[in-house]
Formats: sequence, structure tokens, C-alpha cells
Amino acid sequence: MEMNQYLEVFIEESKDHLQNCNAQLLELENNPQDLKIVNEIFRSAHTLKGMSATMGYEDLASLTHNMENVLDAIRNEKLAVTTTIMDVVFSAVDDLEEMITSIAGGGDGKRDVSNVVKQLELIEKGEQPVVIDKPITSDQSSVIHYDEFERTILLQSLEQEYLAYELSVKIREGCLLKAARVYMVFDLLEKMGEVIKSTPPSDHLEEENFDQEFCVTLVSKESADLIEKAVLTVSEIEQATVHTMTIESIQKGHMEVAATSQTIHEKPTVDEVKKMSDDKQKPEEQSKGAIINKTIRVNIDRLDVLMNLFEELVIDRGRLEQISKELNHGELNETVERMSRISGDLQSIILNMRMVPVETVFNRFPRMVRQLTRDLNKKIALNIIGQDTELDRTVIDEIGDPLVHLLRNAMDHGVETPEVRVANGKPEEGTIVLRAYHSGNYVFIEIEDDGAGISKDRVLQKALSKGIVTDELIRTMTDQQIFELIMASGFSTAETVSDISGRGVGLDVVKTTIESLGGSITINSTEGKGSIFSVQLPLTLSIISVMLVEMEKEKYAIPLSSIIETAVVKNEEILHAHDQRVIDFRGKVVPLVFLKEVFDVLTEDHLDEIHSIIIVRKGDKMAGLVVDSFIGQQEVVLKSLGNYMGDVFAISGATILGDGQVALIVDCNSLIQ
Repeated sequence: MEMNQYLEVFIEESKDHLQNCNAQLLELENNPQDLKIVNEIFRSAHTLKGMSATMGYEDLASLTHNMENVLDAIRNEKLAVTTTIMDVVFSAVDDLEEMITSIAGGGDGKRDVSNVVKQLELIEKGEQPVVIDKPITSDQSSVIHYDEFERTILLQSLEQEYLAYELSVKIREGCLLKAARVYMVFDLLEKMGEVIKSTPPSDHLEEENFDQEFCVTLVSKESADLIEKAVLTVSEIEQATVHTMTIESIQKGHMEVAATSQTIHEKPTVDEVKKMSDDKQKPEEQSKGAIINKTIRVNIDRLDVLMNLFEELVIDRGRLEQISKELNHGELNETVERMSRISGDLQSIILNMRMVPVETVFNRFPRMVRQLTRDLNKKIALNIIGQDTELDRTVIDEIGDPLVHLLRNAMDHGVETPEVRVANGKPEEGTIVLRAYHSGNYVFIEIEDDGAGISKDRVLQKALSKGIVTDELIRTMTDQQIFELIMASGFSTAETVSDISGRGVGLDVVKTTIESLGGSITINSTEGKGSIFSVQLPLTLSIISVMLVEMEKEKYAIPLSSIIETAVVKNEEILHAHDQRVIDFRGKVVPLVFLKEVFDVLTEDHLDEIHSIIIVRKGDKMAGLVVDSFIGQQEVVLKSLGNYMGDVFAISGATILGDGQVALIVDCNSLIQ
């Protein structure tokens, strides 16, 4: 029987069942006596086992069978739900997800799961699962693994002309206070760059839970020789070896570094595998419980083709509307108006087909928070609001990693430890709210915590020491502008090294990714009470409403979402302040940006008495864009400039107008400083 034709359906349905297992296991952990939840997990596991066996993936079916036996014992009340049992079952689900990912990538779905199978069998017998430490001998290699988020940071850093290193450090045999030596090494490295990861993790290093050697992943602009020599200046350091990372090794997700004889006492294998899987999980489209005969699965590529065809239709519609106005023919006008209404409805339907609930991204966060609360020894509750809010699939695919980092940031830097919270008169358990909602043509995603907030003094002190701001600039900055300094490249306020998050290269990547999607991020914080990171994203990236303007004979498009209003001002109303031309707009001083000067538009030498101005806004900042004349509002198709043109300042793309002319689309965010 030919199974390839069913492979795509198998992969998608398997992901649905595994996502359901993850969600229901979290629910079971909170309600261990609720056997209905166990039955729901059992049904998903049983279906997955049958599908896997039918498709010929025996390893997948075998592991699911072992997990099913444990679930069966729980639902028949032969076993009680405990944290240890849940850890092992979660680990089994993670292995199943890795096997499905392998199959989706063209692999055979095989994976060494002997350890988790052994633990499941022990649980089934009513015995305690045993986790074995893994020694690393002299003829083996230490392999540092990188999750999706860490790979993104490293690749973005290389693009920004940083160098990525893996540094292997060996401490002398018999050294006392190994943790102090580790701290001194990290202190040195933080002055030379940004620490991305350590192996073993930082909490193991602090507790001296390692032998003589550890590895650090570092992003820096310094040379490998300089870093190596600097580390060797620390007393009791016997050896330091720096390996320069390449794009290939980063994309591969791990890099092998030769290791001397050592034994790393790791966390339980279950926790380690689960933590890696939490970070690697990619947001996938999830079924919301398909109704029989009411829904069908459609490959996203088909929707992309449909969208491209409709974009061409929008261009032709604009052309027809222009011809209709020029000819002024009654029946033609009526037909074109009707076609415009129908194509408008068609546009709404196609865009809605591409919309995906943000819960497809949010679904993985409860698992991640569950694990990190244990790693950080904190008590944190995650509340998710508005998971039904929908976003374009293109945006959904890109927003997962930035949100992962913002959540890690809130858990690590934001929410305090239980002892500190109680001492400050707060509840022992911290709260993080992940909220999504629509507002106009945008979707807002907010991460709010009730933690320590951001210290303005520490941020400013660090920014000054890094040369990011000057004393003069500080006097003019608002609180929000100060908070946003933590998203500057290389910025960090962390006092201790942490694998969970780091302000600096990480938040810089978050900001870059969000702005590449046409969005923005703002930060509000009250010291001692908490912080809110608010991400603003466009609903869709392909068809936008714009205001067409003209300068000489060139046409430009300005997105309506950035425009507050249009105005006409006389020449004598333009004032000068701090070497900048400004106007008084409703009691506010608004700087003017002459687009002719920005885009080097050839113009005749004459002084205009009246100026056409478009007031645009980015957050709480405003600017007035000076143009020759307004043409009118129109829906246009956003096309990229392509690799040949590259990045052009203040231009986000181009569009083809009804008369065949090309109009450049202005990026207002770049113009507002």
C-alpha cells in the first residue's frame, strides 16, 4: 500500500494529538484526580499509536504503547499522579515530537529512546524511575546543543559583525572555590562581549556541580587570541581554548568541542530533554477541534498562490477604476463599482483564510513556564488572555521566538524569588499575564509581570558606561525612552550570568524581528511593581491601505495606519528650533520632514507659499511629512524591493498603481526619530 500520499495528513494529525497531550498533561498536573483528563490523553495516545503502526513507524508506535500503559494504570487507579511520573511522560511526549519532526523533515523517525522506555516500564511496575548520570571520557566529545532561540541570537549577531565563540575552560585539579573562579571568568567575558550559554548551566557552576572543565558560548567583537589570553590571566585556570563558530555549525544546532576526562553531573535526563524540546518547539497550525464534514486541511502553499493571484487582481482593479473615471461611461462605472465590492468581499475571505489564532504560538508557553519555574526556584503563574485573537500566518511563523525571549526575560529578570517577594509584601507566587487583542488594523501582544520592574538609574548608568547615551541626551529622555535602552545592542543589566535570558543581544534581536514584520515594541515599567512589554503587529503584510502623495512627478504611498491627519500650512507658520524646522500642531511642537530632501527628488528652484503636510505617529512621537500634493486613499499590494536593491532608508517596499506606475511605500517609523 502506497503511504506517501497520506504522509502530510499523518504529520499534521500527529502534531494535533501531541499538542493535545501536552495541554491535557498540564491540566492533569493541576487536577490529578480528574480521570476524564487521563481518558482524553489516552485517546490521543491510542490514536497516534494506531496511525504510526499503519504508516510503518514502529519505533513511534512502540514508545506510544509504553506511554499508553502508564496512562492506563493511572486511569484504572493503579498509579497516582506524581511530579516524577509527569516528568517522564512529558519526556516521552517530547521524544515523540522529535520523531514526528524527523519524519516531517524527510527522516525515518528513529530515535534512541531506551532511557525513557526503561523509566516508563519501571513506573508501570510501580517502581521509582532511575536517572543515570552521563560521564564524558577522554575519547568522547562534549557536544553543546543550541535551541532555536539561541541559534537565532548567534546568527543575528554574526550579521551585526560580531564573532561567535565557544570557549572551553579547565580549572586546576584541587582548586578550592571553583565557583569563584567561574565568576571571575564570566565577569571578564561580560566585559568583552555577551554570554549566550554555558555548559553545564550556570546554576550547576555556581553550586560547583561539575569537575574541572566548563564551556561558555560568547558573542564578541574581540579576537579569539585576546579572549584566550584574558581568561588565562585568572588564577587557577589551567587551560582555555577558543573555537570560532561558523554559520554552518550554528544552523546545525550543535558544535562538537574536544573534551578532556571529566564527569558532568547533569540534571535528570528527563528535565534536560524536556528543556531542550521546550525551546525547539516551533509554532505550528493547530486544529481547534475539527467538526466532521465542516472543515478541510489546505496546504499553506496553496493559500500563498491564491493570495498572489488576488494581489494581481487588486492591481488590475485599480487600473479598471482609473480607466472608468477617465471614460466616464455610466454602465462601465456601475460594473466596475460592483466588481470592486465583490473583490473587496473576496479579499476579506482570503485574508481570513490566512488568519491563524495566536494560541498556536501560546500553546507551548505553559510547558516552558512549568520547567523554568523549577530551574529558577520561583513560583510563577502564567495567565493567558485572548488566545483566540487571529494573526496572518506569515506573522505567526516569525513571532514565536521573540515572545519566548520576552517571557524568559520576565521570569528571570522580572519576577523575584519567593523570599524577596514576601519580604517586599507581595504574594509568594508571581504572575505573568500574556495578553493578545485587536486594535484597528493591528494586533497587540502584551507580556505583563508583577515583578521588580526596571530600575531607571541602573539602566542609565549602564547606558552611559557603554556609550549608548550622553549626559545631554538623558535630560531630554522620557521614562519610556529610558526603558527602551535595554533593547540596544550589547546592553545588559544582569548582575549574574543566566542561561534563561539576557538583556542585550537577545532583546536587540527581539526588536529587530518585530520591526522587520512592520511592528513595534514599547516598554512601561514601575520599579517595585512590574513591567509591561507591548508588541504591536500588523494584521497582514500583503495588502495595505495607503495615502498616495506626489512630489514633482514621483508618487509615494504612506500607510494609513501611521497617519493621524493631513494639514496645509503656510510658509510663515514654519518655525525653527534646535536647527530643526517645526510647526505648532494643536499645541504640540511637531518636527517637519521634507520628503524631497530625504529621497533626493529633483525639484525646481522656487519657494512654496503653502505646504501639504501629513502628520504621522510612532508611539508617542509625531512628525509632519511635507509633500507637494495629495492624490487620495487606495488599497495597494506591498511588494518587496528584492535582494538587488537591498535595504533603502525609509522605504519598506513598492507597489504597482492602476496606471502601471511604481510607487514607493514610505516607512514612517524610520523617519520619526
